Amino acid sequence: MTWDLTKLYASFDDPAFLSDVEELKTLADAAVERARAMDVTVPALEDAIQTADRLATLATKTMSFAQLTLAADANCEPAMAAYARLLPVMNRLEETTSALSAKLGGCEDLDALIAQSDLLTQHAFLLRKWKRSAAHVIDPALEPTVLKMQMTGGSAWEQLRDQLDGNHMVEIELDGEKKPLPLSAVRGMANSPDAEVRRKAYEAELAAYPKMEIPMAACLNGIKGEARTLCELRHFDSVLDMALDSANMDRATLDALLQAMEESLPMFRRYFKLKARMLGYEGGLRFYDLFAPVGKQRGDYTPEDARALLVKELGAFSPRMAKMIGRAFDERWIDMYPREGKGGGAFCSGVHPLGMSYVLTNFEGSYGSVSTLAHELGHAYHNECMRDVPILMADYPMPLAETASIFNETLLAQRMLAGADREEKIAMLEQQLSDGAQVIVDILSRFLFEKEVVERRADTTLSPRELCRIMLDAQEKTYGDGLAADCRHAYMWACKCHYYYTGVHFYNFPYAFGQLFALGVYALYEKRGAAFLPDYEKLLRMAGSGDVREVAASVGIDVADVNFWRTSLGVFAGMLEELEELVK
Repeated sequence: MTWDLTKLYASFDDPAFLSDVEELKTLADAAVERARAMDVTVPALEDAIQTADRLATLATKTMSFAQLTLAADANCEPAMAAYARLLPVMNRLEETTSALSAKLGGCEDLDALIAQSDLLTQHAFLLRKWKRSAAHVIDPALEPTVLKMQMTGGSAWEQLRDQLDGNHMVEIELDGEKKPLPLSAVRGMANSPDAEVRRKAYEAELAAYPKMEIPMAACLNGIKGEARTLCELRHFDSVLDMALDSANMDRATLDALLQAMEESLPMFRRYFKLKARMLGYEGGLRFYDLFAPVGKQRGDYTPEDARALLVKELGAFSPRMAKMIGRAFDERWIDMYPREGKGGGAFCSGVHPLGMSYVLTNFEGSYGSVSTLAHELGHAYHNECMRDVPILMADYPMPLAETASIFNETLLAQRMLAGADREEKIAMLEQQLSDGAQVIVDILSRFLFEKEVVERRADTTLSPRELCRIMLDAQEKTYGDGLAADCRHAYMWACKCHYYYTGVHFYNFPYAFGQLFALGVYALYEKRGAAFLPDYEKLLRMAGSGDVREVAASVGIDVADVNFWRTSLGVFAGMLEELEELVK
């Protein structure tokens, strides 16, 4: 099952695509000049919003077509050419936003102007954010050159990393025969019920990375070095502060989250050792057993099985979601299976102008694959709830982006647990703990890794050996004795694409936020039942209309209070106690 991108355009030669690219380019050039010459009045601001709306619509459609094509086929030359052609236009959009921010930065009566217009009131949060961003605008004399250099700097490194990952074939011996397989397919074998397959896949994967470690390290060094330069030019104290600003999140919230995560590490290490015993050995868990299925768990789900299960279980919560899932399958929003040239992992990309989302997975038939599909379709449901929100207000920050996806995973797991026998409960609880450990323990290791890399990039270029050492050190600080010291993964820095995103640094902590925030939201659903659905959809709809603390407060949650995060983490502690009792 592959996705149908013709809903966007028929091809890169499609007259509609070429026309939209040309309109985008022309309109972007004009918008920069108008923004720089603008007097801050109600009519001028209304014109700026209307122009930005049209630009966002065109940019979303054209850039999505290029990026989604490359995600499914890293070798598509027309897509690479289109992506390269669009990058300078994206820079012009950034220049427009900077010019508007600079103008609004000097506006003393912005709130009074907003109050005079329904359109401005609808976009009030965006306008106020542009005003706050004035302190972080790059010098207009430098910005065009800086943005142009990014195209042959960070953006080029990011694209190279995706090509390396998507095209890398791994030689592995299975059933006595050596064969080359895509890296994503070999990584998927970590979910195999066969311990020997998991071990061979892990060893083959680790043996493959040295063949591309030098260009991978160059990509990472280039991207993080550029991040430090941009941080200075934008007058942020650190790359982390720059990331928090992008996430509409403050340091107090992050500190509360990280404190609770660190406090939970002993509990998760207890889980890792329990899983090792369940697999027949003592001590820390071997890395290749992190995702090993335990208990009685189906591994033969087909896409049709997954669809039926998700429509039934998630649709019981929201008929609107059931209808959307049906559309996703019927209208081919989903690219399902791994293949050469296709990126690993999974993601959902909303296309607001079309009122739909595209979902990429690397489905391999396990319950974990079904849960991943539920996760990505949760993102699609979030986008569905924002269909009637103006496109400029539908750009929600990363921490809130995981709310609906984790909620879906939790909802599916709880419904499956309700009808499970002992062995099925063992499998389900362990799966939830495994997912939780990835989002808490592994993501904390990624945060520590990226923090040290960014700090050390101030005065040195990091070699593959140094990157491996930093990664192992981060795993020691987080997994500790829960993970076997002689069986870890030094190349996770090359494996995870998130480190290489130029638009968002410290990409990973929002996943931990989303996991624990969604558990808090799910607890509200358990208290209120079906009556909670309207408030839940309202929460999703307003995710782009306030900062993280404001949006969370709309459902009574204080995300700067460490006790909220402790309560959410207590859910995993309860799961672990239940699992320990079941396997005693």
